[in-house]
Amino acid sequence: MAEEKKHHLFHHHKEDESHLEQEKHDKQKEHRGEMGTAAAGGFALYEKHEAKKDPDHAHKHKTEEEVAAAAAVASGGYAFHEKHEKKEAKHKAEAAGEKKHHLF
Repeated sequence: MAEEKKHHLFHHHKEDESHLEQEKHDKQKEHRGEMGTAAAGGFALYEKHEAKKDPDHAHKHKTEEEVAAAAAVASGGYAFHEKHEKKEAKHKAEAAGEKKHHLF
């Protein structure tokens, strides 16, 4: 029988990837999450402004504002998750001896 790879929901790291590469990859994903949070938050503020400015279509703008706010929260949660993944990869790299902790 061939070996089966276990599929995890959030852990899609390659087996041969070093801990330092994994840390770098998680850092990039964290930054993407932060950018998504900023973009969705900015769009939510824009829609809030449009709801006040255009009272005829205020309900549509209010709905879009709520959707954008939910997307901002979700993106922030993703960035938070990736921050912890990066921290975990850093600890694994230090434990494996790939990275030394220097004070200065």
